[in-house]
Amino acid sequence: MAHVFVTGAAGFIGSHTVDRLLKEGHRVTGADNFRTGRRENLTVALASPRFTLLELDVAREGGLAAAVTVARPDALIHLAALVSVQESMRDLGLNFDLNVRATHLAAEAARAAGTGRIVFASSAAIYGDVASLPVREEAAKLPISPYGAAKLASEALLLGHGVAFGLTVRCQRYFNVFGPRQDPASPYSGVISIFARRYRERKAVTVYGDGSQTRDFISVHDVARANVLAATRPDIRSGAANICTGRATSLLDVLSVFRRHHPEAPPPVFGEARAGDILHSRGSAAVAAAELGFQSEVPVEEGLAELIRLG
Repeated sequence: MAHVFVTGAAGFIGSHTVDRLLKEGHRVTGADNFRTGRRENLTVALASPRFTLLELDVAREGGLAAAVTVARPDALIHLAALVSVQESMRDLGLNFDLNVRATHLAAEAARAAGTGRIVFASSAAIYGDVASLPVREEAAKLPISPYGAAKLASEALLLGHGVAFGLTVRCQRYFNVFGPRQDPASPYSGVISIFARRYRERKAVTVYGDGSQTRDFISVHDVARANVLAATRPDIRSGAANICTGRATSLLDVLSVFRRHHPEAPPPVFGEARAGDILHSRGSAAVAAAELGFQSEVPVEEGLAELIRLG
């Protein structure tokens, strides 16, 4: 079994990744400064003798390097980040510190400690507006936000470290992740978590546009499994892969599931489409299947039902 160090361990994706690692028998050291992560997300993990939680800011010089040197993990999964596109546009310096500089510090910490593998939380935001679907990894990278640009810069930084210092680097380009523990109050919350809260409160949801817009929604359980594969599967090479289902789901499809579970809720309100919103998004899942042995397993409707059941 491997020892894996996870930054951003108390976050939405981080906590599910920690749970999955522990479920598979691995030892985990998690780090979080709790800026957006929540300690309660790690309730199950904290009961495990194979889990150690460190409260530290990975963007501060020296802190992560010291922790990784002590832990000597086999792999580092770097999930800590500024995850709000809107905040990245309001505070460019914070975006650089948390999404580029912190990645550099993570890479240096892994190199100094002799950690052989880094798994990085990248994003489909690196592609920007793509006309041809499904989006393949070789598509042009034209990010339209500082957040997307920082993720792209971090990919280049890490892959360069990999070549220079003999590290295996896997860049995970997440599409529209949803599931339990996603904060609906966050400015970067996915539309599904916002819908879930509104339906739970028996309030009308607002759809911008006619609802025909599509996204490649993927369950956080599948994303966690993809992270574990990237961190622990033997004999994989450096590279980047879309972490997606390869299938498009419309907002109308999502609404129909919520309506079945919440027949008492008021009907949705349709507003004007927002300028700049992408109409359709769908990734190609072929590279993840070939290089990681990963395919999504949780159907969107099943994932929605879990979210509704857990409340």
